[in-house]
Amino acid sequence: MESLATTAEALSVHQEINRTSVPFPDEAGVNELFEDCAARHVDAVAVVHRDRKLTYGELNELANGLADVLRTRGVLPGDTVGVCVERSPELIVGLLAVLKCGAAYLPFDASWPDERLRTLFGDARCRRVLTDRNEALSARFPECEVVPAVYAEPPRGRTNPVVPVRSHDVAYINFTSGSTGKPKGVPIQHHAIARLVFGAVYARLDAHARLLQLAPVSFDAATFEIWGALLHGGTCVLYPGKNLRLSELKRVLDEHRVTVLFLTTALFNTVVIEAPETLGGLDTLLTGGEEHSLKHMAKALQHYGRDRLVSVYGPTECTTFATFHPVRELRPEDPALPIGRPIQNTRLYVVDGEKLCAPGETGEVLLAGAGLSPGYLGMPGITRQRFIDRDVAGRPERLYRTGDRAYLRADGDLVFQGRQDDQVKISGFRIELGEVAHHIRSHPTVKQSYVMATELATGEKALVAFVVPHGEDLTPEGLRTHLRTRLPGYMVPSAIHLRASLPLTATGKVDRRVLLSSRPGTTGVTPL
Repeated sequence: MESLATTAEALSVHQEINRTSVPFPDEAGVNELFEDCAARHVDAVAVVHRDRKLTYGELNELANGLADVLRTRGVLPGDTVGVCVERSPELIVGLLAVLKCGAAYLPFDASWPDERLRTLFGDARCRRVLTDRNEALSARFPECEVVPAVYAEPPRGRTNPVVPVRSHDVAYINFTSGSTGKPKGVPIQHHAIARLVFGAVYARLDAHARLLQLAPVSFDAATFEIWGALLHGGTCVLYPGKNLRLSELKRVLDEHRVTVLFLTTALFNTVVIEAPETLGGLDTLLTGGEEHSLKHMAKALQHYGRDRLVSVYGPTECTTFATFHPVRELRPEDPALPIGRPIQNTRLYVVDGEKLCAPGETGEVLLAGAGLSPGYLGMPGITRQRFIDRDVAGRPERLYRTGDRAYLRADGDLVFQGRQDDQVKISGFRIELGEVAHHIRSHPTVKQSYVMATELATGEKALVAFVVPHGEDLTPEGLRTHLRTRLPGYMVPSAIHLRASLPLTATGKVDRRVLLSSRPGTTGVTPL
C-alpha cells in the first residue's frame, strides 16, 4: 500500500479534525434498527402525510405485509427492487418492505426516459418494480414484473420477516451522472445509513425530531430525511405536493412543528430572499449541494440567528453528508463560506498528488469512513480510479477521491475551491457536463458542441449549450426533444445557441469568455 508523504504541520491538522469516531450500530441492518425502534415507540407517530398518520406499530405491520407480498413474488436477499411511488405513506412502507426482504431499493422517477431507465435496471439487475403506476410502467417495461404498492385493503403482518441482513449488504442504489455518457450506479450499505444518522453532530436526531421529507426519493438527501426520523422514534413529515410552494411549505412546517429541514442551496437562496419567515420555526436548517452565496447567508444569519444554520457537504459516494459547518458568523477575510469539518465516523484528507496538504495548501478532498460506497456497479475501472487505498502515517485508509479542490484553514475548517473536472451541481443534482455533451453529439445533425454552467441574474446556475450544426435542419427545440428522450429534465440545457463555429483561444481551447459575451441575452439564460 502506498503511503502519503506528510509534514508535522499537515499531519497535526488532519489528526485534529479526524477525531470523529463515536459508537453507532454498525452491525445491524436498517430493517432491524427500524423494527427495534418500532418496538420501543409502538404508538408514536412515525409518518404524517396530509391528514393521514401512521404510528410505528402500524407502519411496521404494513411493511411486514408488503414484504410478504414481495417474497411471494420471488424477491430474495440480495435482489434489487425498483421503487417508483409518489411521496406518500405507501412510499415509506415500500422502502421498508424491500429492506425487510433483504433486498436493495432502486428509487427512480417515472419521467426519466425509457432508454435511461433500462440502463439503470440492467446495471442494477432490477427485474421487479414496486409502484403506484401499475399499468403505465407495465406497458413501458414488459421485461420487469410490476408489483402494486397501493391496495384497497393493505396487507398487514404482525411478525417481522426472519431474513438474514448484514450491515455490509446494499440497502439502496442511487445513480449519478457519468462523464462517459452513462450514469454511474452507487450502492449504499446498511451500516453507511446508520453512520449518517446515529450520533449526528450536525442536527438533533432523536425521538423528538420531526423531519420534513421534501427531496425526491431518488436524490440522496431523502436518505437523511427518512431514516434520520424513523431510526430514532421521530416523525417523518411528508411534504404533500409534488411542486413546492412557499406558502404551503410554511403551513406544513408550522402545522407539524418540523424541527429539522434540509434545503438545497438554490432553494435556500430563494426562500431567504422571497419569504424568509417561512423557516422561522425550525430548530435546525441544513443547506448544501452547491457553493453558498455569502450575500444570501448573511441575510439568513440576520433573520434566523447564529445557532440554527448549518452548511453541509457530501457526495453520493459518501452517503449524503460528509462535512458540516455551523454558520455562526461570516468573517470579512473569508472569500467563501467554509464547508467545515467531517461529521461523525467520517475522515477527510486534503491531498496534492501523493502529499498531505498543510493548512492553506490547496489539494483534492479525499474522504474515508463508514459512509463510503463499495464502488460503482459494473464499473471496476472507474471504481479503481476513484476509490484508492493509502497509508496515512501508519493508518491504512480506503479513500474516495471527490474531485473537489479545497484547502484547510489553520483552525481546521475546509474551504471549497472548485472542481478538478467538468462536474457541476445545479439545484443539488450532480451533472457531468461530459454526459450532456455526449448526448448532444449523438444527434445526427450536430457537428460540434460545448456545454457549460453559467450563473443567472438570481445567482442560481443553469446549463447552456453552444452547438455547431450540420446543415440547416437542426433547431434548439428539436435538439431538446432529442435530449429529453435520453436525459432527465434537470440535465437538459436551459438554453441552446446555434453557432457557425466555436471560438478558440490561442492554445486551441474553446473560448468561454467569447461564447458568453456573444450569446443572445447576456444578462442571463432564458429558462424553458
